[in-house]
Amino acid sequence: MRISVAIDGPAGAGKSTIAKLIADRFSLMYINTGSMYRAVTLKALEKGISPNDTEGVCTIIENLNMHFNNDRLILNGEDVNDLITVPEISHNVSAYASIKEVREKLVKLMQQMAKEYDVIMDGRDIGTVVLKNAPFKFFLTASPKERASRRYNELTSKGLDVVYEEILKDIIRRDDLDTNREVDPLRKADDAIEIDTTGIGIDEVVNKIASFIK
Repeated sequence: MRISVAIDGPAGAGKSTIAKLIADRFSLMYINTGSMYRAVTLKALEKGISPNDTEGVCTIIENLNMHFNNDRLILNGEDVNDLITVPEISHNVSAYASIKEVREKLVKLMQQMAKEYDVIMDGRDIGTVVLKNAPFKFFLTASPKERASRRYNELTSKGLDVVYEEILKDIIRRDDLDTNREVDPLRKADDAIEIDTTGIGIDEVVNKIASFIK
């Protein structure tokens, strides 16, 4: 029987960082589902395909080859991890990720991965849709200001010129889009353990999650 761990939560709650550490501790394959949606967004923007062109976006997915290498997303043979974390992608990803057909195609791919490997996935609907039967489910959250600060520090450390206030506005906007979209909205699974990471160190959160998995 395969082991699966689901981590959900809003943008900037620390899901990816914490999931990677849990993956290392328990020898799980880390699958950043958000990166997969960002990859679709990247290619759609490159080709000038809007979120309203469902058929066009789905055609893009059919021609994408995605896998993870040391937690980095390899798209059609190219490491695109840095390209998919820029503000332009963050600003547009919710629009593409809310497309029903897009979610269906990527969810099937994620579920197939979970059948073949021991996995940990993080995203918006892992515990409620992708891995509904996962034995371990966690919902991470933090205040919008805390999440905006984390994203600001992450981007400036990469040399990007960003404005904190704009990042905060985008975080709040994305929260609204993610929680109110019609298809697979962001919500805590009934059997998920909620952890507020505001003001808490990464190690403390990781140890807390690890204690449940043990």
